[in-house]
Amino acid sequence: MAKKYIDVMDTTFRDGFQSVFGGRVLMEDFFPAVEAAKDAGITHFEFGGGARFQSLFFYLQENAFEMMDKFREIVGPDANLQTLARGINTVMLDTGSRELIDLHAKMFAKHGTTTIRNFDALNDVQNLEYSAECIKKYGLNHEVVVTLMDLPPGCEGAHDVPFYEKTLRQILDSGIPHDSICFKDASGTSSPQKVYETIQMARKLVGEDTHIRLHTHETAGVSVACYLAALEAGANGIDLAASPVSGGTSQPDILTMLHAVKGKNYDLGGLDIEKILKYQETLNDCLGEYFMPPEATQVSPLIPFSPMPGGALTANTQMMRDNGTLDKFPEVIKAMREVVEKGGYGTSVTPVSQFYWQQAYANVMFGPWKQIAPGYGKMVLGYFGKTPVEPDAEVVALAAEKLKMEPTTENPLDIADRDEKKKISVWKQRLEMEGLETSEENIFIAAACDEKGIAFLKGDSPLNVRKNDTTQGENTMANATGNYTVVVDGQKFNVSIAEGDADIQVTPATNNTSASSATPIVNGEATEVPATVNGNVWKILVNEGEKVEKDQKIMILEAMKMEIDINAPVAGTISKITVGANESVDEGQTLAIIG
Repeated sequence: MAKKYIDVMDTTFRDGFQSVFGGRVLMEDFFPAVEAAKDAGITHFEFGGGARFQSLFFYLQENAFEMMDKFREIVGPDANLQTLARGINTVMLDTGSRELIDLHAKMFAKHGTTTIRNFDALNDVQNLEYSAECIKKYGLNHEVVVTLMDLPPGCEGAHDVPFYEKTLRQILDSGIPHDSICFKDASGTSSPQKVYETIQMARKLVGEDTHIRLHTHETAGVSVACYLAALEAGANGIDLAASPVSGGTSQPDILTMLHAVKGKNYDLGGLDIEKILKYQETLNDCLGEYFMPPEATQVSPLIPFSPMPGGALTANTQMMRDNGTLDKFPEVIKAMREVVEKGGYGTSVTPVSQFYWQQAYANVMFGPWKQIAPGYGKMVLGYFGKTPVEPDAEVVALAAEKLKMEPTTENPLDIADRDEKKKISVWKQRLEMEGLETSEENIFIAAACDEKGIAFLKGDSPLNVRKNDTTQGENTMANATGNYTVVVDGQKFNVSIAEGDADIQVTPATNNTSASSATPIVNGEATEVPATVNGNVWKILVNEGEKVEKDQKIMILEAMKMEIDINAPVAGTISKITVGANESVDEGQTLAIIG
């Protein structure tokens, strides 16, 4: 009797890169490995979408559409090239309008995509309907998703088999067109038994002819057991990655899974161990210079308490490294439990996982519930759809107060359609003002990436790739005189660097994680306005000489993908602005002076 064929999607070049390197891998560095994967017999790839869309524009000075075109050229016309979309968010962190959702499907079809895996982090089926229509409109396969996770210990209210059955029945009853069904666990926290019962339930509902697959991560250490449970329950496909971007925060390794099914009645994609070995050797060579975050290779027993998706974990820890706050990572992970519970149990997957993380980060850095992260606040207020259970009433009230927005049950698409910044015509006009080509690709890039998209199109975006290239670092610092803050084992030091034989002064820096470091400093009749967190200056909203009222927003910082308002602590006149747009600032650093 022939073994049951199991479709394997290779996630190396999308989720693997995202889970290990925060998506920051240059295309020319990994294309030889794509060729090797093709030679190894792999025909199903995840090659774009998700966070690997924005990250190319934000950090790599690369055009995601050009990358997708070149990927298709390498693997040929018959490969199944798949991307990840977030329902009404597509590849954005915010809700898209109907015309932007349509443009997303059109552009991804144009640039080599075969299949779009489409999910809603809240499991709000209404949020999948229009995007599904657009995906099918442009001739693409639609893989509809039910998102999974386990709740932190002691929490109840959703994310059990009856909840997933209810969600799947709503998908089927709504008539959403689909070609396959995926159960997606971005945090890897679902137990093998729950996975088995969920897949078994789905198989009974949809019959034997519907393709069902499981996606999970190794972050919590149970991914292989979950895949085996899914196969035993009747799944047709699983997602795997190649070393060195497998295991840890990513998907299980292809070779590991081939070993796990030895003696079982499964044929994993017709793959040959020796050919996969050669492919992985090529991939290791391609990525040999890249900095491998130690947390990307680890299984964490704390993840079920958060739960933090593998694809977001390293992106967040890398940003914390940049901001000098990595020592706070364990505290943020612990703080996520309360944030998840009070937020209504949306699945911890982008963008909701980022909302959870931002709120937990704010609770650690500024004090519990002293600030509301905008995305988290909008979620509990209903602007992204209906959460699985009602959010905490006090948090909803706090979000309404802080964001000055009322709770809503309106369709998020109707809200987005009224937003000027989500209109194609507005972005086309902006491109014209900047003297940029108004192609549909450029319009979508600008709309999806906002000012960072414009910066990319103008050639002004930064290159931020982490490689183990000490020579580059030495050259960069060769003449770097001045004052710097360095972090050693979580302790901050002020370092003065000078040329020649001048004295070098090293002193302990102020502990910037304390509330006092961000307290306004009154000097005579002048008040210094400090940064409340390490980050970058996103927008300066006032000019020198301008009068401001107390609590008026004067500046916006960006940290951890979160916009942080800086308000005037007193009324007065802006006598000096001490920073510039896009400048990196430390917590407690003076941003402006009010006289």
